[in-house]
Amino acid sequence: MTVTVYVPCDTTALAMGADVVAETIERTARRQGAAVTVIRNGSRGLFWLEPLVEVATAEGRVAYGPVEPGEIAGLIEAGLFEGRQDHSLALGPTDEIPYLKNQQRLTFSRIGVTDPLSIDDYRDHHGFAGLEKALTLDAQAIVDEVKHSGLRGRGGAAFPTGIKWQTVHDEPPGQKYIVCNADEGDSGTFADRLVMECDPYVLIEGMIIAGLAVGATQGYVYLRSEYPVAHRLFSEALRRAYAAGYLGDDIRGSGKRFDLEVRLGAGAYICGEETSLLDSLEGKRGMVRAKPPLPAIKGLFGRPTVVNNVLSLAAVPFILERGAQAYADYGMGKSRGTMAMQLAGNVKRGGLVELAFGTTLRELVEGFGGGTLSGRPLRAVQVGGPLGAYLPESQWDNPIDYEGFAAFGGVVGHGGVVMFDDSVDMGEQARFAMEFCSVESCGKCTPCRIGAVRGVEVIDRIRAGTDSDANLELLSDLCDTMVDGSLCAMGGMTPFPVQSVMQHFPDDLQPRQA
Repeated sequence: MTVTVYVPCDTTALAMGADVVAETIERTARRQGAAVTVIRNGSRGLFWLEPLVEVATAEGRVAYGPVEPGEIAGLIEAGLFEGRQDHSLALGPTDEIPYLKNQQRLTFSRIGVTDPLSIDDYRDHHGFAGLEKALTLDAQAIVDEVKHSGLRGRGGAAFPTGIKWQTVHDEPPGQKYIVCNADEGDSGTFADRLVMECDPYVLIEGMIIAGLAVGATQGYVYLRSEYPVAHRLFSEALRRAYAAGYLGDDIRGSGKRFDLEVRLGAGAYICGEETSLLDSLEGKRGMVRAKPPLPAIKGLFGRPTVVNNVLSLAAVPFILERGAQAYADYGMGKSRGTMAMQLAGNVKRGGLVELAFGTTLRELVEGFGGGTLSGRPLRAVQVGGPLGAYLPESQWDNPIDYEGFAAFGGVVGHGGVVMFDDSVDMGEQARFAMEFCSVESCGKCTPCRIGAVRGVEVIDRIRAGTDSDANLELLSDLCDTMVDGSLCAMGGMTPFPVQSVMQHFPDDLQPRQA
């Protein structure tokens, strides 16, 4: 009887030595004459346990981790291939690991379960079921399903996805585009990467459905250039999808067409903004465009364009397969469905946590994250990337919800959660926000281009004790100008972390002692 062993192939697992672990298992099995098949699955998103090795048993998969190559001989001797659990690395049945069991995985239900490149494996786990249903519906019916689900953009603006699709749908027939923003540049985020490395067909399926909904026949994935593993795996998934008839001139014999290509970004954070991304796709320097016109009306190459990020498009297959209400049943208020929160920074148990909107930040950072890796008290949590506010403990019990977070100046954004213990200098963090903007600004508007540079200078004067009170007032005025006067969210959100430090950690902006 052949034993099946799973070893992840995503970037995090590879960085932790997964390739050597897989090779060592195969080599040891051959030497012992054991019949073992090693499948390179995607990561479960439990990063502190990588490489996480799983063994298929009659009762389900059993997990071990984190596994190092030197521990494999002992694991095998202790009964790894039989799924025995009398080893210090044994974690029990994978599905019973609390970190995983306590999640509500809709978009990420397949990561770590399937071989990312196997179309048969994808289909065996409900893959392409949403597309099959979409092929039986007219375009408006598909748009209506997405609208009724309550799905919103899983990025900064959280704009209703169905409304964006409706706008493109209603434009006159002609060339239209679907563009996926996979330029995942926020600090502490990796959910897009996990989709593309661990379940690439769900993004392909979501983009095909979007094309059917709005009458678009061409799609582009704008991928962060720093993701070589995602680029390799997703490109191979595209090749296989074409070979299987899911892409091209005749999608599964339906007579419908959709083509899809990957384009690599150039390492500019500003290209995460949708209009700057479109400029870059057109071969130009990424510069923010004034709105109107909206990309939905005049987008890529001047044509109507849907621009969604990876998580929005990856949620669509579930909605089409199970129905809008099944998705809308999760969440709270106007924030429906689930959100992939990503725990990073000074965290004991970092990784991906998919939960319905409404959980609290404390449940995330303490219940799932286990507190800080350093063991020191947690002092601040930044949610929503480098332009998100720093949240003190008094705000950790607020439910994670778009409107709820906005009410106290918080940002959900792409779901990145970066944790800081009590050794952090929040004054330096405020300075970093301004410095980051000064480096990454496209330079098109004055409040962002000049304001961030002046912001660094003003904070330096405050920290040096030079007219601190007057410069604090100046910093406050400068932040207001950037929020109200910037062309896009780059300059408009840069003040958020600075203002949060001024409000919640004012002592850290006092002059530093020599």
